[in-house]
Amino acid sequence: MGSQAQVASWCRDPGPVFGEVTPEVIEDTLIHLATENEQYLSKLSDRAGCFKETQVVEFIFLLSEKWHLDQSARYQAVELLERFMIKQVEHICKSSRENVKGREQGQGSSWSSLKDQIYDTFVLRLVSCIQLASKLSLHYNIVNSDTALKFLQSLKYSYTKQELLESELAVLKTLHFQINMSTPLAYMELLLEVLGHNGCLLPAKPLHQMCMQLLDFSYLTRDTIYDTLLKIAIENSTPSKLQVAKFLTVKEDFMLLAVGIISTSVFILNPGHWKQVVEHLNCITGITSQSILEFSYAVLKHIIGSTIPKQHYRNCGTKAPENRIMPLK
Repeated sequence: MGSQAQVASWCRDPGPVFGEVTPEVIEDTLIHLATENEQYLSKLSDRAGCFKETQVVEFIFLLSEKWHLDQSARYQAVELLERFMIKQVEHICKSSRENVKGREQGQGSSWSSLKDQIYDTFVLRLVSCIQLASKLSLHYNIVNSDTALKFLQSLKYSYTKQELLESELAVLKTLHFQINMSTPLAYMELLLEVLGHNGCLLPAKPLHQMCMQLLDFSYLTRDTIYDTLLKIAIENSTPSKLQVAKFLTVKEDFMLLAVGIISTSVFILNPGHWKQVVEHLNCITGITSQSILEFSYAVLKHIIGSTIPKQHYRNCGTKAPENRIMPLK
């Protein structure tokens, strides 16, 4: 019998296979993802994105690579941690308000102790989110308790296996066991499938590989990309606090991110087909061609410098699109 490493190499994901799904399944899935995205944006917390800082994302990506997890697990872990931590912060805020009332009555724990609890357990929660994400892909590597504990001990943490299990359960309970959420990767791969179905005859494997690299890049440079996009949208280098707040739905729009990543990848690999792909993406999602062009410009600016004529971006604005569920051709 071969070693675990050999088995892992045999079972390693060769990448998605495109062109094998029926149009009916594609359309149903597209409608489902679009609806899920709109529902998420409609209930968006004003703290969304606070836990997607570059250092946090990089930590998750590197740890996922160390543990040989599949590509979707890293994005799943980022989104799980983000949503869990937002719930935790909301709990702290609620507790602090109750504590103010409690102190007036001579009771209640301190605000600082609640904050310390989050700081002290952040790395543990991060590892738990990666563990949970790994378990959503059962045919890949799963991060077991021994592996997680060994890593935490290497960082001089002294958690027990029981505490690790309790941490996973805390994440699950906080998120009401709703952890199998769609990530931008799912949107991106579905849109690539739709493009192929609609007649965009682009080489699927290199395009997918480029999209994966740009998706990683967009997660790691999230703030700088969206800061550029906001300035393009408002045609001003100093956005107001209100403009930044309103732009949050754009930053958290998975459909827009997926469309922008595909558009940018096509521009890099095959610029001759770029206009056609942008038109197709506009037809499929309802996101305006101008918004797609703006996103590509923002990404390319931070990769290789501006290569798209700036006049394309004059007198335009980027906003979260509406009514984007479009039938397949």
